[in-house]
Order: sequence, then C-alpha cells, then structure tokens
Amino acid sequence: MTHERETAAEAAAARPRARLIDVATAAGVSPKTVSRVINDEAGVLPGTRERVLRAVRDLGFVPDRSARELKRRDADTIGILIDAISDPFFAAFVSVIEELAVAEGLSVIFASTGYDAARESVQLDRLTGHRLVGLIVAPVAVSASTLAALRTRFPVACIDRVRSGIDAVVIDDFGAAVEATTALIAHGHRRVAFMGEDVPYPTVSDRLSGYRSALAAAGLPFDPSLVVTHERFGRGEAIEVSRLLERDDAPTALLCATSLAAIGTVRAIRSRGLRMPALISFGDFTLAEVLDPGITYVDHDPRLLASAAFRLLSERAVRPDEGPERVIVPTRLVPRGSGEMQAARASDAVASAMGPSTGSGAVAASAGSGAVAACSGGPGPTPLPALAEPATALVATALSLVHPEPAGDAAVPAAAPIGAP
Repeated sequence: MTHERETAAEAAAARPRARLIDVATAAGVSPKTVSRVINDEAGVLPGTRERVLRAVRDLGFVPDRSARELKRRDADTIGILIDAISDPFFAAFVSVIEELAVAEGLSVIFASTGYDAARESVQLDRLTGHRLVGLIVAPVAVSASTLAALRTRFPVACIDRVRSGIDAVVIDDFGAAVEATTALIAHGHRRVAFMGEDVPYPTVSDRLSGYRSALAAAGLPFDPSLVVTHERFGRGEAIEVSRLLERDDAPTALLCATSLAAIGTVRAIRSRGLRMPALISFGDFTLAEVLDPGITYVDHDPRLLASAAFRLLSERAVRPDEGPERVIVPTRLVPRGSGEMQAARASDAVASAMGPSTGSGAVAASAGSGAVAACSGGPGPTPLPALAEPATALVATALSLVHPEPAGDAAVPAAAPIGAP
C-alpha cells in the first residue's frame, strides 16, 4: 500500500461512521425515505431515489447488518397511536390489545399524541418506521388520505373516531348520551348540566347533541349556561362546575362527557366541600365505585372495542381488498348510586352546601311519579308525565329527532368474549 493510500485509509477510519440520519440530511429527505431506498422498496420517485443513492455513496454509508437482518423478518408488531396513556379508557384499551397480541405471538408498540396535531404527525412517522403487521389510530388531525396510503402497507383501523374509507371501531356517542340524560330526567331532574371537554372531537359534540335531544324529547328547554367545559390541560379540577353548583338556580344533575371530565368534576366538588349531585360519567375511572355514592357511568367497554379492533386488523390482513367496515360497539348504563339520586335529594345536597336558597331552581320529585314541584319561591317547572325506567319510549323519541339508525354498519355483541372470532 502506498503512503497516499495509507493516508486516505487513515482518514476514512478517523471519520465517524455515517448514520442514516446523515444520509437523510444530505439528500434533503426523511429517514423513512432513506430506509425505503436502501431496502429497495417502492413508492420513491426516481429523482429522489438517485439523490439518496448519491448521498449514500458520498458519505460511505453502510447499513447496519443486524438491523437489515431484523427487517428481513416477518412483521410481528402492532402499532397503536392514542391520545394519552393517562386516559383510563386508552390505558385499558392498550392493555387488552397487548393481551390479544401476545396470545398470537405478536408484539405491541404504542405512542401518544397528547391531543396535538404536530406531535401526532411525528409519532405516526416513528411508529410506521417499524415493520408493522397493523396499525390502530385514535386520530386527532391525520387525514384519511394519509391513513389510506399507510393502508397499502399494512391494515389500519381507527378507534373512537372515524376517517372516510378506513376501518373503524366506535360507539354510538349520541345514543348513549340520550340514554344517560333520559335516566336523569326519569329520576325527576329538570335542570341537568353537561360537562364537556376542550377537545375538538366529534365524540364530545355528539354526546352534547344527544343530551340536547333528550331534553327536547322530554319537553325541557336547553339552557346554554348549563353547558360547561373542563380544561383537559388545566390543573385537573373542573372549577366551572363548582361555580355552577353554587348558583341559586343550580342544576340537580350532571352528565360528564368523559371520564377525565368526571374526575375533574368530582375533585372540584370535593375541594369546595359540596355534596355530590346526581352524576353520570361517560366512562369508568379508578376508585369511582368506592366514592359515596359510587359514580354511575356509561360503559363503553374498552375490552369490546379492543377485541373488535384486533379482529378488524386480522381480517384485513387476510382480505386486504375488503372494507372499509365501521363496527359499532354497544354501551350500557351501569348504576352505582350517583345517577339514581332523586331530584329532591340532589337539590337538598346542593342547598345544604350553599346555605338557604333564594332561587327557584330547587326541585323535589313527586313520590313515585318523576314529576317535580317547586321547593321555594316562584312557580316551579311544569310537571312532566310519569316516566318508567329505563324510559324506553323517551329514548326512542329522542333518537328519532335527529339521529337515524346507521345503515350497513356491523355491531359487536355486548357479550363478545376477548378473542372471540
């Protein structure tokens, strides 16, 4: 070897080994694009491919052999992109998917969006950089076209929200909210408040629509001042609810649109020393059953949703050209005491915390009838006909107002066991 060759070899040895990110930077593309080029995958424009190959040659990039061997293996990982693992619903959902995946010899990798569109894009790129056997997404802002492109590589299913042309597993948010609101009305409540969340998801807006429809079906006016918002990114306490319950015309019942909203509501009520009004949570949460009274909730069972999503991925892996399919998982109202409080008891609880009431919003339930009469000053609300639990006729009326039955959608039986075919 000549001295010139030795010097060149020494220089090459002294230079740090080029990384995939270095090639991506030099070529002006994403690391994923570089990976596609060096693995000779389709979907890269000729000009881009040539630019990447030139950068590979110039930098002397050599792919890691062990990484390439790993990529040659069959895909064995399910990717999951959710809002936040701190959300009780999604924590349970991921746990069940993992349970089902492990039983089939698969792995699970998950990431969270934090309800942020920019973070969602980054996390989606990271997840799909793996060789996935399937992807489950709770979409924030990702487009249907982006998911459709991913669908050409592996099965994709949406959870909780839908994107056109993509398989999805959802619940009937509108109908469940109708049932929950009607249950409160059936217990004599005529001032029912709605606790939403500051997230721009159709799930929350559909639940608000269901609440309004149930009021309309019962002949009750909609009062915008009874709709308050829990700041998901605040300190976790629903301050607006405590202010609402301290009003002279305080509502006697609350419908919380999410479990996080319910947790914030309970914290605020406890911190202000208020007694619990009648309350129904959309979704269960830890220790909800040990509170006094226990928190009644709408059960949108994450085990059923996870089982349905897993089956969709499995079916689409075998029949990729079929679909899309929208699976509607049933819900049920689980009574624990808080949602079954009669209007008189709820009104007394709020009044005892506020002191003597001077308003006209306090109401009492007529014995066994569900009708109400004024407890203090001024004429009370107009009594409604007696309602029989679970107020089936009233629910049907509310659903018929603005919510036709979905056509052509599959439904998951409420008793479907985990892993059922």
